[in-house]
Amino acid sequence: MAARARTRQTITPPCGTVLRIRFDSRVLRGNRLGDPSVREVPIYLPPGYESSTRRYPVLFALAGFAGGGRSWLNTAAWGEALDQRLDRLHATGAMAASIVVMPDCFTRWGGSQYRNSTATGRYADHLIHELVPWVDRELRTLGGRDHRGIFGKSSGGYGALVLAMQHPDVFGGVACHSGDMGFEYCYFPDFTKFLRQVHESGGVARFVRDFEAARRRTQAQFDAMNILAMSACYSPRPGAPLGIAWPVDLATGEPDRRVWERWLRSDPLRMLSQHAGALRRLRFLFLDCGTRDEFGLLWGARRMHAELRRRRIRHVYEEFGDGHMNTSYRLERSLPRLSRALRKAPPLK
Repeated sequence: MAARARTRQTITPPCGTVLRIRFDSRVLRGNRLGDPSVREVPIYLPPGYESSTRRYPVLFALAGFAGGGRSWLNTAAWGEALDQRLDRLHATGAMAASIVVMPDCFTRWGGSQYRNSTATGRYADHLIHELVPWVDRELRTLGGRDHRGIFGKSSGGYGALVLAMQHPDVFGGVACHSGDMGFEYCYFPDFTKFLRQVHESGGVARFVRDFEAARRRTQAQFDAMNILAMSACYSPRPGAPLGIAWPVDLATGEPDRRVWERWLRSDPLRMLSQHAGALRRLRFLFLDCGTRDEFGLLWGARRMHAELRRRRIRHVYEEFGDGHMNTSYRLERSLPRLSRALRKAPPLK
């Protein structure tokens, strides 16, 4: 008698839903770079959203340089896209049920640092004054800064921390993973890479042409474009070529101290003294960085941690034995705590 094959039934835990909305931004229309004002914004709705009437905390996920909202949904070999990770964290109960919004603030130069700049566009205004209120109107959010958080990696970590500093009435929790800070270490060493690429191309305009025409861009080209993008974000100059003031002389490499000072005013380390009160109001603040970060970001993170401690600003700081790339697993450390902090009722005044 033939043996009867046994089958096992597995129960698949409920998954969230990813909406892909097309948002027509008024403030991005007519930007200098001609980048589109209509942006695709993925939104993750937690399991059970459609069948319930409850309201949820909301998190805004900011992608790093050269990324946009859709970047969060890319799946790498043996890895998880953000929606898959969120499904698992919700299924295990590690994370409080939350809506996650993934803005698209990509530009022709690769990124906006989530700032307003005449050289790129009004990306902070787009996020704060357009997307945040739209999400609260259209989705069942708990509403209010005590239930709204923001997180990101690299340039996205920078954007998350700076927007929370500048808009304490909008965000109540922040997770900054390997964020740009300590500009002397993370940017200044790359100025020579930028200068080399500009000289090899025969000028900035030709570098841009070569970069955009390349079928496969080199790491050297990528590093140079990063400095061009940061210049557009930190030191715009209307009327100058590309609308940018350069932090170094393009012919001699001599640093321009006045322009560099403009950059430093945008460094979270420098901003902290003015915005310490905003960080003190946060319900949760998380920072981390890899001990082998290739861009020198560890030293800015350590300095920020030390300054936060000196000012007695509550925060969680962690270092981990890895570099800058492929570290999305670090979201396991921040998102559960961030979501739980924003789910709770606000403390009594």
